[in-house]
Amino acid sequence: MATAATVLLTSARLLRLPLRKSSPPAATSLSSLSSLAPSAPFKMGLFQSRSSAAAPPGRLAVRAARTESDRVSIGFRAPQFQLPEPLTGKMWSLEDFESYPALLVMFICNHCPFVKHLKNDIVKLTNFYMKKGLAVVAISSNSVATHPQDGPEFMAEEAKAFNYPFPYLYDESQDVARDFGAVCTPEFYLFKKDGRRPFELVYHGQFDDSRPSNNVPVTGRDLSLAIDCILSGQPVSLTQKPSVGCSIKWHPEVKV
Repeated sequence: MATAATVLLTSARLLRLPLRKSSPPAATSLSSLSSLAPSAPFKMGLFQSRSSAAAPPGRLAVRAARTESDRVSIGFRAPQFQLPEPLTGKMWSLEDFESYPALLVMFICNHCPFVKHLKNDIVKLTNFYMKKGLAVVAISSNSVATHPQDGPEFMAEEAKAFNYPFPYLYDESQDVARDFGAVCTPEFYLFKKDGRRPFELVYHGQFDDSRPSNNVPVTGRDLSLAIDCILSGQPVSLTQKPSVGCSIKWHPEVKV
């Protein structure tokens, strides 16, 4: 059940994660990551977050409905969808990603402080892994009746301003969110593709342990480890923490 919680936007330290192709990525402690040189550039096999260093100091108090992603069963098949991309006007469907070995579907939006907290790092992480063969798509399903700032015109501005490397699609009817079982933003679904078989869910969990109010550095650790496993042909751990964020804003007439 969603409850109101006060969240604080805080800056995070620069961190980076290891990428391993031939074996499952081992857990890396936050203390060891924090010792890495903050000035080091991207290197082969490393995802480095820099957005926190660019963030200005200070805090902004906001209120948001805090919701955890529901447990969607591992093995869940990616549902079909056909949605427009406000930035380009192009229609996208699941078939557009059939040639990729893995697909990351993210439910995000413009206004959510949990998404804003991760946004720069989501862009960096997806840029990094898309070059390694990962397909990525983001979907906004929020009602513009209650949150007009999440509408298609503003989505296009957001995608352009942050230089999203992935299509940012508009789910006006909210049918796609319901088909996926999505309940919050951000929410992450990682699917693997095996030949002609449908996309199969292997990870439905958090980006990492960082939240706007807990002062934990943003690393992308949990999601990165899952992606590393998929791209290296290794099994993904079934121990997965749910994503935490704002509840999806359903149309007033919709009962969920």
